Amino acid sequence: MIDPRGQETLTGSAQSEVFQILRDGQPRTRSELATLTGLARSTVAARVDSLLRAGLVRPVADAASTGGRPSRQFAFDGGGLGVLGVDVGATHVHIGLSDLRGRLLTDTATSLAVSEGPDKVLGWVVDEGRRLLADHGNGEFLRGVGVGLPGPVEHTTGRPVDPPIMPGWDRFDVTGLLTDAFAVPVLVDNDVNVMALGERIDHWPDVDDLLFVKVSTGIGAGVISSGRLQRGAQGIAGDIGHVYVPGREDVQCRCGNSGCLEAVAAGPAIAAALRGEGLDVHTVQDVATAVTQGDVAAVRAVREAGRVLGQVLTACVSLVNPAVIVLGGPIASAGDHLLAGAREVIYTRSTPIATGSLQIVRSRGTDKAAVSGASSMAIQHVLSVDGVEALLREATA
Repeated sequence: MIDPRGQETLTGSAQSEVFQILRDGQPRTRSELATLTGLARSTVAARVDSLLRAGLVRPVADAASTGGRPSRQFAFDGGGLGVLGVDVGATHVHIGLSDLRGRLLTDTATSLAVSEGPDKVLGWVVDEGRRLLADHGNGEFLRGVGVGLPGPVEHTTGRPVDPPIMPGWDRFDVTGLLTDAFAVPVLVDNDVNVMALGERIDHWPDVDDLLFVKVSTGIGAGVISSGRLQRGAQGIAGDIGHVYVPGREDVQCRCGNSGCLEAVAAGPAIAAALRGEGLDVHTVQDVATAVTQGDVAAVRAVREAGRVLGQVLTACVSLVNPAVIVLGGPIASAGDHLLAGAREVIYTRSTPIATGSLQIVRSRGTDKAAVSGASSMAIQHVLSVDGVEALLREATA
């Protein structure tokens, strides 16, 4: 809250008001900042000086003179500090170093199965993270780490919870291990939430209500509502893979229930159906390859999976009213067949007011989308009110 009295000593959110205004990148003078915040000019001047010392803002130009000496302008500078973004997939690990503007500076990846266990996977992350930082040449550069994992995550602790494809990871202290290694705050979330953040920030920055759906070995969704990622009470918001699909009671799911969306329409289910038709298809990537090559049975099976997915997403449209639904993952990327099936059902079954301006599209993200999202999660923490206060205390210590 801004104190209209403009007191000299600021605390809490008011203390970071000057920086939060400058985060949009628009240059402003001290006088403009004083007008916007209602703070005394001496307070604003002291605050700008602190932000300069912390490397969070920089002088950029002089404002146009209205008589007398022109005033100096200041803007956000995120180039001197940064974060690590980590994407742990079912069969790969990808890590990138970004500055606080979200610009990817360098990255590296390896083929490494998450089933190898947390010690091996996170050991690689620590080794490669330290190498990227050493190559960057600034020991004070790193301010946070963001991690995406391919399974349910208890967001408050960063611990995976009963992850089905991650043996040895249940309740493992990912946050603690990486905090000890890098001595900075570490945030952990599931990979779909991380991809939703990356997709929105990189490609839909003006959309506040977005649903990102990943169709791969499993099916999950990242829900962004009113500009904020929604995780729910236990961090499993968007776990649509285990929503019941009517009429599919005979299909068993790995979760122990039957008729789950994932058991009917995810990659392994499509591959099993195609093997029943005589195709040599075993993995999600095999399905995507068959579709890309124009195999009629594969195209038909993926379109039907899209229709089943559309049944569940119709309920999501009524529940959260997104402006954009983004379908991602290898099967969605193999042409428009999954997309066509989902659109067919959603536009037919949802109310006209919900679908009048609804866009249903394929992901625009590259293979770096998850790293971008993980980095964004860490950046948001570093540049929060509390994060900025911590940087300023360090700069004046």
